[in-house]
Amino acid sequence: MSHHAAAPTHWPELDWPFFDETHRSLKQGLNAWSRAHLKHGGDESRPAIDAECKALVKSLGAGGWLRHAIGGQAWGGERDVIDTRSICVLREELAYHHGLADFAFAMQGLGTGAISLKGTPEQQQRYLPRVARGDAIAAFALSEPDAGSDVAAMQCRATATPGGYVLNGQKTWISNGGIADFYVVFARTGEAPGARGISAFIVDADSPGLVIAERIDVVAPHPLATLQFNQVQVSHTQRIGAAGEGFKVAMATLDVFRTSVAAASLGFARRALDESVAWARSRQMFGQSLADFQITQTKIADMATMLDAATLLTYRAAWLRDQGQRITREAAMAKMTATENAQKIIDMAVQLHGGMGVRKGCIVESLYREIRALRIYEGATEVQQLIIGRDLLRQD
Repeated sequence: MSHHAAAPTHWPELDWPFFDETHRSLKQGLNAWSRAHLKHGGDESRPAIDAECKALVKSLGAGGWLRHAIGGQAWGGERDVIDTRSICVLREELAYHHGLADFAFAMQGLGTGAISLKGTPEQQQRYLPRVARGDAIAAFALSEPDAGSDVAAMQCRATATPGGYVLNGQKTWISNGGIADFYVVFARTGEAPGARGISAFIVDADSPGLVIAERIDVVAPHPLATLQFNQVQVSHTQRIGAAGEGFKVAMATLDVFRTSVAAASLGFARRALDESVAWARSRQMFGQSLADFQITQTKIADMATMLDAATLLTYRAAWLRDQGQRITREAAMAKMTATENAQKIIDMAVQLHGGMGVRKGCIVESLYREIRALRIYEGATEVQQLIIGRDLLRQD
């Protein structure tokens, strides 16, 4: 088993002007809670992961942490408007300790983001308090077999009927698929071609005709599934926002959480760096410690600098969003840089650990698997590049 780094209890970056006292105490509180409640590693079989994910949602709810992922104090949220920096601080800290805990927290926010932002008071009252307490598991169902990065290519249909809508089609890569209590589903309602003819719906998991078609196993085990909708009836009261505005609702939701994907990457990368420093100090070779070699020192320097660069971009984006600014470009820069840099940092950490770095049970080995999907989901790196490039080249 690899040498474990001692988790730090002081974070110099929290003294940066992006943060205030609430963020510092939030970080401190979650650090203490995580050290008491979370443990890296464990059984990675699907039943074990499903059970652990459900238990983590309960635990995060009981700890009061899920309140930050919900908008609206009336519905159990910490604030009326989600504080982006709080979400980022929490995801970074959870990812540092346990990838599945970060996943569980993030999905409660992403799965209810549309309801927090655009839901009716009735929808908010019905779903948000249960999610904030950890009594209900949420999911966000946007991707399809032929519509991932290209959301406008969506095929899943919602046909209007006198009583509501009938849903037919498939969704895939759905996080919490198979364990969620409800899904926020985006389907084509046809008001206009392309992205303008999509609407958002809340579909309870026990709705007749909603089938888990396949459970998907991925490199870092998380609950994922393909959903099949066979004549699923949904009442008008379950539509979120106006008909044909689903794409806007989806993008607004992703806007809130995209920066937090960068923050989770920081947590994984920071853990890899801490593990590497501890390992380099303790590992003896050729009559000295690994830390005594200049090549080790240059690697650690690169890792630390890449991490700081990503941290600055991430919290710039989060801070700007909390000032009420539009952050399309800044969020894309943060997500792209943080995920790509974290991948490099973790890869270097595995290399520094030598054979131990690829051994199951070694923390850097699990981090290596955890980081990979973050460069793909919620907008792949290539999509972020297009967003940044187009934004810069657009004529105002």
